[in-house]
Order: sequence, then C-alpha cells, then structure tokens
Amino acid sequence: MGTIVGAALVSHVPPLVLPEEVRREMNDGEDTTLFSGLHALRGELDRREVDTVVVVDTHWFTTIEHVVASHDRRAGIYTSEELPRGMSQMHYDMPGDRALAEAWAAAADGRDDTWITAIDDPYLPVHYPTINLLPFLQGDEAWISAGICQTAQPEDFLLFGELLGQAVAAVDRNVVVLASGGLSHRFWPLREFRRHEGADPDRHLRTPEAAAADRHVIDRLLHGDHAAVLDFLPEFRQHAPEGRFGHYLTMIGALGGAGFTGPGRQYGEYEAVAGTGQAHIWFDV
Repeated sequence: MGTIVGAALVSHVPPLVLPEEVRREMNDGEDTTLFSGLHALRGELDRREVDTVVVVDTHWFTTIEHVVASHDRRAGIYTSEELPRGMSQMHYDMPGDRALAEAWAAAADGRDDTWITAIDDPYLPVHYPTINLLPFLQGDEAWISAGICQTAQPEDFLLFGELLGQAVAAVDRNVVVLASGGLSHRFWPLREFRRHEGADPDRHLRTPEAAAADRHVIDRLLHGDHAAVLDFLPEFRQHAPEGRFGHYLTMIGALGGAGFTGPGRQYGEYEAVAGTGQAHIWFDV
C-alpha cells in the first residue's frame, strides 16, 4: 500500500532560475535565500524512498474540473509566455506516473460533488511552477502535475487532496506532495515595479498588512497548527494568496486536513518577490 512520505509548500519564482549575478543585481548585491533553500530541501527527498512527486501547480488553471497529467513521460523545451526574457528554452524531461494519476481521477468516479480528469495529451502545456523546481528537486522519481480549478472553493481543494491521499493508498507508491506557489500574491504596478525587486518583505512586499498575514500563516505552519491556517483563510484571501491557496489546501487535504498537526521546517527566509510573499516549508508525515 502506498503512502505520502513528505510534503512541502515551495516557491517557484522566476529569480530561482536566473543567473546569480542577475539575482544579486535585483537584491542589492545579496542572493535570495530561496535559491539555496530550495537546493537544501532536496535533502528531504534524499532521506526518503520516493517513487513519485506530485506538484500542485498554481499556474495551471482549469475551469470545470480538476485535471491531472497522466503522461508516461513529459519532455521538451519550455519558454514562458509570461517572462520569456528570464525563462527561455529550458530543457525538461520528467518520467510520469500514469497509474497514480488515473487512480486519483478514479477516486472521484460516482461522486456528484467533484470531478477529476486524467489527461495524457502530448500537447498539454507544462507550466513553470513545475519546470522551475526541476533543477533543484528532480532525482530519479516520477513527476506528475495537477492544476488549480478556478471555480473551486476551499472545501473542493481539500476534497481534491483527500482523494489524492486515497489514490496514493491504492497504489504501491511512496509520494511527496509539493504545493508549488506563494503566499500573498499582489504585484507592484509597472511604473513602481523596478524599485521593488529586492527580497526584504518589509521594504518590498505589496502591503504591510499582507506581510503580517503571511507571517501569521508561516508561524502557524511552523507550529503544525493547520486548523488555524484553515480558520484564517477567509481573512487571508483578502491578500490574494496565489492560486486561491489551492496548492496548500490540496496538499493539506492529502495529509488529513485540519487534523494534520505536522510542524513545518523552513528552508531559507520569508522573502518578497515582486511584491508577493514567498517561502519554502517542509512537512514530515
């Protein structure tokens, strides 16, 4: 029987894949700790027997259903339509896990409260919340991605994660779940943007209120108080968490929802990127 052996909330921000000199130029000569932190987080996977990594990708938006990539392999060259100057012609090669993806979709069969589809179309796009993690975290594991349904409510994401947990239990896999996305997620206006590319959240996060909300969420995550994070969600959503916070909600649903009390372990500091809040936090299971 399969099991989830670890999970993490991880940032995928574009500076991660920029040259060091560019990262330092953006940040007053300092490098972002998100870069070294994500490299260090790979050690958590190395200490475990991991068959499959599941990425909940906050740039893959669906509308009428949850969608999971069920390819045997995804390989190609990626250029971001959003930031082609900084993320261009990036090679990727990911073996997939068709059995797990199809089991996740099958877990919704016969239900009238959710819909999950497994898709293996070779032309299905891949997004950089998945691609940008590969240079740091990819080993010999299979990798699959799931989207963020933009019509889903918090309870829908929690159920999506719960059904992932059931699918993992139904197949013989050790799985790590990566919630790939940020915390508060509002950008600076174009004419102010270049003055706020640094990592200091007290200078560069979009609002002090958003920074305070991010810090509250991080504190609760580090203490394993996921029930408090879920209770805080209506207030937190005033600060536009990335992907409607569906990446975290799906992850925590897979781990048991509000009943999960695993404390987080942070890799790198809490930082601002273009006005948004970012952190890497690992959870033992």
